[in-house]
Amino acid sequence: MSTVFKQKNVLVAGGTGFIGINLINRMLSLGANVRATIHNKAPVILDGSIDYVTCDLLSMEDCKNVVAGMDYVFMCAANTSGAAVIAATPLVHVTPNIIMNAQIMEAAYFAKVKKFVFLSSNAAYPPSDDRLVKEDEMFDADPYDIYFGVAWMKRYTEILCRMYSQKLKNPMPSLVVRPSNIYGPYDDFDPATSHVMAATIRKVIERQNPLKVWGTGDDIRDLVYIDDFIDALVLAAEKIDTYDPLNIGLGKGYSIKQLLEILMEIEECSDLKIEFDPSKPSMIPIRLIDVSKAEQQLGFRAQTDVREGMIKTIEWYKSNVLK
Repeated sequence: MSTVFKQKNVLVAGGTGFIGINLINRMLSLGANVRATIHNKAPVILDGSIDYVTCDLLSMEDCKNVVAGMDYVFMCAANTSGAAVIAATPLVHVTPNIIMNAQIMEAAYFAKVKKFVFLSSNAAYPPSDDRLVKEDEMFDADPYDIYFGVAWMKRYTEILCRMYSQKLKNPMPSLVVRPSNIYGPYDDFDPATSHVMAATIRKVIERQNPLKVWGTGDDIRDLVYIDDFIDALVLAAEKIDTYDPLNIGLGKGYSIKQLLEILMEIEECSDLKIEFDPSKPSMIPIRLIDVSKAEQQLGFRAQTDVREGMIKTIEWYKSNVLK
């Protein structure tokens, strides 16, 4: 077990979100002194050792207060949601996130934080058809139109990470990881805001019949289980000391139709009628990422295949959401 974070002061910004919750658990297991930001939601991990700070990261004063004394900052806080919200109100994910990202980075820099970690996105890449997209392709062309605002918000924050890492006299190591679609325990299963895997798992568990799916079902995604992603995130924070983005994923793609087939087999409900609705918004037709750089630099390879990850997520959902 890593000792890098033992007794280090670690801020998890976004302590009630999917990734933040899982990262808090991991950091506690590694012996870190964990501080976590909360905003509109109550804490999920109830441990007296966690320093929860209620704050608004749109406030520069709050950003300064929360990063004070920290060794590591993981920026997991963001305004996020699914395809419908992004399509209907694209600016909701642009302005607030740019402000939060820029302010917390500046505050972390002047607080002399030892390392800053930013979660970017594989959706910010330009269209890549069925190729495995590599890290150095991010700025080769515009992203997909439907993701234009959010993608450029992520890209702009990456530029800030590069600036803080490489363009200042006294740099602050600022890392970037670009995850594929993450799923697992503590995911957002709210139909209004959930992403594809969580939304599909809920529909199958609830035996929605007909089971309605936005799009054609032919969209292809790389899906990485949350425990694997946290493994990679921790390794990156340990081993990378500058802006050198890494794709983190399973390294294999599945269509929505394939995911449904596996889910219904696991749940023994293959008789559900599936209705695809091509008129509803989906995001990117196909996105596959090359994960070889993470394997070379971190020694990381995802260990959880999609079927195993689905089973674990379903078990968690039934025990924690349906209880």
